[in-house]
Amino acid sequence: MPAPTQSGRELVVRVSDRGQPPVRDGEAEERVISLLFGTGIEEWRRGWRRTVGSLPDREAIVSASDFTRGAATATQVVPGRGLAYTVLGTPVDVERILEAVSGHLAEARDLELTVIIDDIEPLLAEHGPGAVNELLDGLRVRLDSCRSTVVIGCSLTERAAPSVASVFDPAADVDRIDHSVVAPLDRLREADPTTFGYLRRHWTEARAGIEQCERNYPQAKQIHAALFEPETTPRTLGTALSGLVTLGVLNTWSETVGPTRYDLTAYRPVRMWAVGATLAVDGDDGSLDD
Repeated sequence: MPAPTQSGRELVVRVSDRGQPPVRDGEAEERVISLLFGTGIEEWRRGWRRTVGSLPDREAIVSASDFTRGAATATQVVPGRGLAYTVLGTPVDVERILEAVSGHLAEARDLELTVIIDDIEPLLAEHGPGAVNELLDGLRVRLDSCRSTVVIGCSLTERAAPSVASVFDPAADVDRIDHSVVAPLDRLREADPTTFGYLRRHWTEARAGIEQCERNYPQAKQIHAALFEPETTPRTLGTALSGLVTLGVLNTWSETVGPTRYDLTAYRPVRMWAVGATLAVDGDDGSLDD
């Protein structure tokens, strides 16, 4: 969900594991800077009419991929179409990207502005979290005097997914997610609302316990013991963990008698991240009495 900043900016992340992340809404904004990693300029411009029905009044585009043909580092202005674009090509250089964005900011000072990143996945997968953090930090600095919203698309592909959690907080950054885990969560809500409620309330502690526990096949009380000042009890944490088993985030160890043991060797951190983001976007904390 949006993370307000001191200058009135918002940064929101749109995640999808089913194709192009949904980064355009409702009606086109008046002033937009679009930073393209996974889309060509012509395809991107056509997409405005397909997704929102109209073009922005004024749009500046920075193409940081080889999807757009043209001379590298060439900037063109098309006044009649309210368009300016800079083609950087590849390889990606974050500082050159930031310089190109800065070049398009001069006319946007003291105006409401939307910055859209079509899909951060290529940068994340090919250059790692460090490059993404450098880009986002650089945008924050350059947008300091603007009333702006930064909308970041992120495809949750196999090659990029392990790095996503190190860049984006599922509870604080994501405001929309289109992921295959949504349907199993809906089924859990319908079939077992009690387990769903505990999972929705305690997923952050469940994730922390799983990732901090040093045992491969612990009981719920042993995962709980890895937490610092937990809100949960071993029982409520165990209920949340059982929900994660249903969702395929981890397995139970079958060779046991007595209390359930969880197979943390089968833990899927990317799916856990997606579960957390989906529950956070859902909004309701699902508060239940322990």
